[in-house]
Amino acid sequence: MAEPVGWGWSPWEPRALGQRPGAGRARPANGASPALTPQEMSGQHCGLGEESTPPSTSVIRGEQSSAGAGLWAGHTLKASLGRWPGQLVHACDDQGRAGLTAVTGGSPSLRSPCRSSAWRKARMREIVHIQIGQCGNQIGAKFWEVIGEEHGIDAAGSDCGASALQLERLSVYYNEAYGRKYVPRAVLVDLEPGTMDSIRSSRLGALFQPDSFVHGRFFRKVPAGRAEDASCWCPSRLTSHLLLATGNSGAGNNWAKGHYTEGAELMETVMDVVRSESENCDCLQGFQIVHSLGGGTGSGMGTLLMNKIREEYPDRILNSFSVMPSPKVSDTVVEPYNAVLSIHQLIENTDACFCIDNEALYDICFRTLKLTTPTYSDLNHLVSLTMSGITTSLRFPGQLNADLRKLAVNMVPFPRLHFFMPGFAPLTAQGSQQYRALSVAELTQQMFDARNTMAACDPRRGRYLTVACIFRGKMSTKEVDQQLLSVQTRHSSCFVEWIPNNVKVAVCDIPPRGLNMAATFIGNNTAIQELFGRVSEHFSAMFKRKAFVHWYTSEGMDVSEFGEAESNIHDLVSEYQQFQDATAALEDEAEQEAEVERDAEDPQP
Repeated sequence: MAEPVGWGWSPWEPRALGQRPGAGRARPANGASPALTPQEMSGQHCGLGEESTPPSTSVIRGEQSSAGAGLWAGHTLKASLGRWPGQLVHACDDQGRAGLTAVTGGSPSLRSPCRSSAWRKARMREIVHIQIGQCGNQIGAKFWEVIGEEHGIDAAGSDCGASALQLERLSVYYNEAYGRKYVPRAVLVDLEPGTMDSIRSSRLGALFQPDSFVHGRFFRKVPAGRAEDASCWCPSRLTSHLLLATGNSGAGNNWAKGHYTEGAELMETVMDVVRSESENCDCLQGFQIVHSLGGGTGSGMGTLLMNKIREEYPDRILNSFSVMPSPKVSDTVVEPYNAVLSIHQLIENTDACFCIDNEALYDICFRTLKLTTPTYSDLNHLVSLTMSGITTSLRFPGQLNADLRKLAVNMVPFPRLHFFMPGFAPLTAQGSQQYRALSVAELTQQMFDARNTMAACDPRRGRYLTVACIFRGKMSTKEVDQQLLSVQTRHSSCFVEWIPNNVKVAVCDIPPRGLNMAATFIGNNTAIQELFGRVSEHFSAMFKRKAFVHWYTSEGMDVSEFGEAESNIHDLVSEYQQFQDATAALEDEAEQEAEVERDAEDPQP
């Protein structure tokens, strides 16, 4: 029998408050439910459905509430347990947020919240964050530092902010647990425990809930009772299986190992955690995945996870922050294989892919920030600032809002062309900050500067299909519009003419920590084909000789997949080039049509 929705109570409790249905009726001797009137059965008095009116007063944690949430809560629920066995009792707090449901005679259990109309209006648009692989987890750890500073959440998950605005939309990235402790909506995945152990032992280790960590432990699963050496066994989550220690260590920079064997074995556990985080959301907007394309776990298992999420949540936005191979700096020989196989999957399964490159980040640190010895922590901080800026309109109030879906709709003119180059402003050397005036004009100039781009390609060699600019801080929207219009007018050749008004703007009133104003830049530029063309060229050079291919086929992968991936990348590069040259072709067609019209109008001699 379906459970009642809305205000629910045991129909044969005495009518003391709110005139609950079935009040004062004698319970039949056989223990059956007392008969209800037609009005009560229709839900007129018991509050079934959204249109029903709750009682004017109700007991909420021992107090009367004029708001009339219409539910039992706290000790009221406990007092009802055991009074009439087998009956359903609901309870929630004074705003209808934290629902409890129990069968009388048993113990209460957590249920989905029964929310009031006020809460439904104020519901948040949550994002589930997933970081996978060593690179993804290192960037993700820095991202949670930045988000925590912006919202006033310390390393223990406690609120230490100075403004109520910091908590107003905190639930986009955080869950509120007991004792006002805030827990990130995060899933941390890796095939080896090393990175996870370092996060656990770091300053933010206590911030994440233990169930959010999913990683391999150098063990394999076999049926219980089959071990020869009992000393090598340890219990797993499955009671019918145990884990046997092996020598495997992660994906070993092998895309096929992460996608087909080692990663596939762990995938169901990962999806269980993803489902759990999704079910805790009131209005899930989408997912963001942080990973690299050069290794094995982030590329192979990361793309497999995207496939699973796309199958299970087809109507949710799926964004990826993907660290692309660098043109000069590479620590993995098979990096071109892993990258091309991953991009092949990203084309089909993501709504937006933000391309990040270590070499471009190093250039920013050396040339712009004047850091002599930049560390990975410095690079990851740059990436996390961009990630924070993209969702800032969701987390703080602003004059022009933009969420993930609005961003995708405005940025993706064609389904396959969803690869963006991100940027951030201001980027200024620490010693010269006091000599530069931070203004909207300065931010706009820096945003469109090729030196501030976090992908290893020059946007001046291509054309912008679309652009998104997210400004933060106290500023005039009129001034923002004027500056962007000025850029489009002065550099009109950098924008395609056949997409008018192709700059999306969002303005948020809350600046990042330590700055008066800032801006996040997202460009869909045809120059991104340089990145794909370079990786594809390295891929083809090795694949012609079938170098290293046996490592992939030994994991069950077919050689034909290499050819399919290579062909897909070539098609993507051709599409970007086609739309970059589209203007000239359209002008030729227009001139030909004009000549035909003139010939038709001229009288024949």
